[in-house]
Amino acid sequence: MSEEILINVMPNETRVAVVENGIMQELYIERGSRRGLVGNIYKGRVSRVLPGMQAAFVDIGLDRAAFLHASDIRLPTGQLGNLESKMGAEVPPTITSLLTEGQEVLVQVIKDPIGAKGARLTTQISIASRYLVYMPEMSGVGVSLKIDNEADRQRLKDLLASIWPEDDQGGYIIRTVAEGAVEADLRADIEFLRKLWHLIKERARMTKAGSIIHEDLSLVIRTMRDLVREKVERVRVDSRETYFKLVDFSNRFISDLFTTIEHYQGERPIFDLYGIEDEIQKSLSRKVQLKSGGYLIIDQTEAMATIDVNTGAFVGHRNLEETIFKTNLEAVQAICRQLRLRNLGGIIIIDFIDMEEEDHKRQVLRALEHGLEKDHAKTYISEVSSLGLVEMTRKRTRESLEQILCEPCPTCSGRGTVKTVETVCYEILREVLREAKQFEASRYLVIAAQEIVDRLMDEESTHVAELEAFIGKPIKFQPELLYMREQFDVVMM
Repeated sequence: MSEEILINVMPNETRVAVVENGIMQELYIERGSRRGLVGNIYKGRVSRVLPGMQAAFVDIGLDRAAFLHASDIRLPTGQLGNLESKMGAEVPPTITSLLTEGQEVLVQVIKDPIGAKGARLTTQISIASRYLVYMPEMSGVGVSLKIDNEADRQRLKDLLASIWPEDDQGGYIIRTVAEGAVEADLRADIEFLRKLWHLIKERARMTKAGSIIHEDLSLVIRTMRDLVREKVERVRVDSRETYFKLVDFSNRFISDLFTTIEHYQGERPIFDLYGIEDEIQKSLSRKVQLKSGGYLIIDQTEAMATIDVNTGAFVGHRNLEETIFKTNLEAVQAICRQLRLRNLGGIIIIDFIDMEEEDHKRQVLRALEHGLEKDHAKTYISEVSSLGLVEMTRKRTRESLEQILCEPCPTCSGRGTVKTVETVCYEILREVLREAKQFEASRYLVIAAQEIVDRLMDEESTHVAELEAFIGKPIKFQPELLYMREQFDVVMM
């Protein structure tokens, strides 16, 4: 499987597309005015403690206070031991025993602000390098679950133990990209991470509360650190300045990837090479067409995302059960891609077409699990329910593609539908009657969209005449080109 990474750089926006076998699988967008906060470390001040929610609001210098739950608070070992001796090891500490209003605390963002919600915080600081994640307040060694070769897992653990600094009380997680790493790679990362943590502590000591202490790398540098693996054949970037930044970063930290970086100078825009602009537009649509003729309907709400699988024009060649099974299998591949491409997170409900055979249900579920193995985000999948539904979760750390590129429709206010012309006309007639009963006027002027006025003066003219006779006052109409369908004003003259 060939894999490429395309980087499109504009003055105020950077876009990164991950392409597998010529098809875009993931898209990352970073705008100068709205850089992501995940990974940033702040010196915050507790502004409010909420015992009922076992959480606190923390001022970190943003427009909205950030949210810190008790479960995301990591205490120094000594302090934790004192609390456990007082409260009992089985009882988790309460938020009031952990924080007080006005207290200064070092925190890290683990989830960007989404919608009306502020950023989500943790005190369990972690900083990443190419091969390792350093957790200064934890202890021990962890290995990414995606390194599934037990021999290689043990090799990496033993290698890290052999070079572990004697004075290091922190913990490390060995990342997926470290699968083939050697001693020199891990030693360089340890040295880098320890120096960075020392610098962060010094800044935290000198900086006032409500200030940023450490900002995570820019999108293009994070791409080199997190996304470029052995499978990646090329990293193509269309900005000369950014190209040199990537080359410099690669030479300093991951020299073996230097040869994969290319400066794209073609006349065609880089995203046109694989039709990525078209794919972005398609990913904003509710409907996803399958090659067989079936299709998916994807709806995203604040609480969850739902994916409905339909056979559409696919009729199969053998029997109904076989048609349904094949459609669901094909849908699985499309669903896994759409989850990554749209960056759908939180609770996701998949409504597969009902299958009668238990073996078919198991195969579809296994195909879904296998398809999600490539996903960088953490996922959890339930069994197929009796209604044919699969409940799953996908870790959400940043806004979805739709939330980044779109906003609620000003016409329907995000409902996805608008009232019919007939409905609005009847609302207007009721409003005229309501005002006629409450106020005295010589006549009434209705200002509305052109299509509303046209209907009132044509199909609804009989009803208008009946209303005029009932209230004993004339009703005039004035079209307003700037009015949306549901907008209108009734003016007393």
